[in-house]
Amino acid sequence: MDLKLLLIATLLGVICRGNAQKEGNECINANAKYCGECIQAGAKCGWCKDPDFLKQGETVSTRCDELQSLINRGCDNAMIENPHGEQKTLKNKTVTHRRKGAEKLKPEDITQIQPQKLSLTLRSGEPQSFNLKFKRAEDYPIDMYYLMDLSYSMKDDLENVKNLGTSLMLEMSKITSDFRIGFGSFVEKTVMPYISTTPAKLLNPCTGDQNCTSPFSYKNVLKLTSDGKKFNTLVGQQHISGNLDSPEGGFDAIMQVAVCGDHIGWRNVTRLLVFSTDAGFHFAGDGKLGGIVLPNDGKCHLENNDYPSIAHLVQKLSDNNIQTIFAVTEEFQPVYQELKNLIPKSAVGTLSANSSNVINLIIDAYNSLSSEVILENSKLPEGVTIAYTSRCKNGVVSEGESGRRCSNISIGDEVLFSISVTSKGCPKQGKPEIIKIKPLGFTEEVEIILNFICECECNKDGIKNSPLCHFGNGTYECGACKCNEGRVGRQCECSSNDVATEDMDRTCRKDNGTDICSNNGECVCGTCECKKRDKPEERYSGLYCECDNFNCDRSGNKLCGGHGRCECRVCVCDPMWTESACDCSLDNSTCMASNKQICNGRGTCECGTCKCTDLKFQGPTCETCPTCPGVCTEHKECVQCRAFGTGEKKETCERDLHLLILFLPCDGKVCYSRGSCYFCTLISSCLNTVSDCPAGPDIIPIVAGVVAGIVLIGLALLLIWKLLMIIHDRREFAKFEKEKMNAKWDTVSVWMRPRFQELIKHPTPEPLFERVQHSI
Repeated sequence: MDLKLLLIATLLGVICRGNAQKEGNECINANAKYCGECIQAGAKCGWCKDPDFLKQGETVSTRCDELQSLINRGCDNAMIENPHGEQKTLKNKTVTHRRKGAEKLKPEDITQIQPQKLSLTLRSGEPQSFNLKFKRAEDYPIDMYYLMDLSYSMKDDLENVKNLGTSLMLEMSKITSDFRIGFGSFVEKTVMPYISTTPAKLLNPCTGDQNCTSPFSYKNVLKLTSDGKKFNTLVGQQHISGNLDSPEGGFDAIMQVAVCGDHIGWRNVTRLLVFSTDAGFHFAGDGKLGGIVLPNDGKCHLENNDYPSIAHLVQKLSDNNIQTIFAVTEEFQPVYQELKNLIPKSAVGTLSANSSNVINLIIDAYNSLSSEVILENSKLPEGVTIAYTSRCKNGVVSEGESGRRCSNISIGDEVLFSISVTSKGCPKQGKPEIIKIKPLGFTEEVEIILNFICECECNKDGIKNSPLCHFGNGTYECGACKCNEGRVGRQCECSSNDVATEDMDRTCRKDNGTDICSNNGECVCGTCECKKRDKPEERYSGLYCECDNFNCDRSGNKLCGGHGRCECRVCVCDPMWTESACDCSLDNSTCMASNKQICNGRGTCECGTCKCTDLKFQGPTCETCPTCPGVCTEHKECVQCRAFGTGEKKETCERDLHLLILFLPCDGKVCYSRGSCYFCTLISSCLNTVSDCPAGPDIIPIVAGVVAGIVLIGLALLLIWKLLMIIHDRREFAKFEKEKMNAKWDTVSVWMRPRFQELIKHPTPEPLFERVQHSI
């Protein structure tokens, strides 16, 4: 079972490694025929334009490779085409530092985002990054349009809204000195089944109410104005209406407010839409109930169009930089909370039953919306991606989708966004594209002009119909021929109709054999073009595609042991490595013993491993000898004859000592014993004896100490035993005394019992206690 798991893990590892390599070799995988294709394959790819770069048997596509690989293959760095992207700032007006009460500026003179215009030149796979600064300006102008549901259920609310203009102007003056307000109303589409189309109901849909006006879809009552009293006057003239079903046509009204900018009077400032209702809403598809099948076109009119979809509404609100505040009753709070999640830069507030809290609701919602910055970009060209990183207040850094936003931004705060734009390939043949990035709810934006690097610089010097391309059959550019249509070959020497004739095939057979291009390629114009492998790092090469770089010897499941490269099925080893699989190290450092000798002088170092020649010795450096008697024993006679003039070799000490010195290893300082004395010597010479070694142990004190210890321990044990016996005896004596007293009491009790019985039978005036004493 373990073996199976190991095999599966190994297989998965090989597959993953192959996929990773494929991802990392996009240059070879591109099979580029000219320089432009090569540089579009990825940022790591380069094109060698050296005319003499290709070896015999290599195709034009091998000019495209990773930069280091091209250099390793012999292409000079100056001959490699490797263009890079760049960026230019075209408009970089600083953000406005303006305080409330300062000189009033026009909205177009206030800047909250920097820079305003950039030009990016993109190389495929190479990101271009820039910083975008946002600063929430003080005293920024605000336009607010109040859109109100005037169905019958909102009758009480209308009374409170009639005085909204002047009250709201007063409150908003605390935020900005440039505030404008407008008013619009809506009910429902004027067709069945949304309203009653009987003549009487069309005149007065509210039974018994003379102030109820005819139903309508949407009315722009008041264009945006800074006159709060005018707002009060016009709103005071409004009357409620009625419809049949519960949902209202509010989406129709929101669409008109968003797209009819000239009628509403929107400026390029902060735009707020307050949507007030106590009911739900109709959306796309509901119009079919009234026979309306045309989808909403998002234009400024109210014709026989269906209700807009939520997505369509979101797009129009975003395009026109409108932030929406839904002021709804508590009953419909959950519905509009879900809608808020679909509409960026929107807020929901709970409206009281009669809209008495509408001013506080608007102020709170505005503060919530204005304290958050969310970046959005226009539609990106094909192959272009964009990534955001935000650096908000207190050093908070976010990436991904969270990198688009910063929250809790106060007036005057600056936040920074890092934006990275990357292109894959060359969209629309390299024509410039324009994208825009802006904070949601604001009119200011950054315009970015995207230019794409689709061709190499050397293409500009190309020679059309060059004689180098077989009598003008192609354009000579970047060191290679780009063949005209219908021509193939390295020099465009062949017609595409002649690529498989027998005469040409003959030159593609090695040693007049039968295999064309060694079965590893195709014969094109008499030249072998080697086929590609599934793994792009694996290649066939050679005049007949007889070579490859993946069929060399392996060691440890690695090609050339991981210490070399495979060239034409033979390993070319790295320095300090040898053998057919480059698995033999020439480094002897791993064989060095502790005495600085190779294999301790008792073996040979082969491929970084010791092979011990003395069979007694073992270990990685031949230093372990399990059967050896030890250094002291081995050189005992040397020390005896030199230090003491004794031993078996005392007669031939000088001669044997001289021979012994030649073979003694340098093991350091070792002690030898003779009698009760220890002698020390340096084994490296066996000549320098030391006489001041520590003296042998003194036996008498040791023996006396041992005897004294035994006696003391015996006395201590005896005293402990005596103490225990005394304690035991005292306990036994106390027990005996107690039992003796109990026995005496029992005797008295037996003798006294008849006397007590007699006294009880013959009572006398004498007290019982005295009688008992007298008896006793």
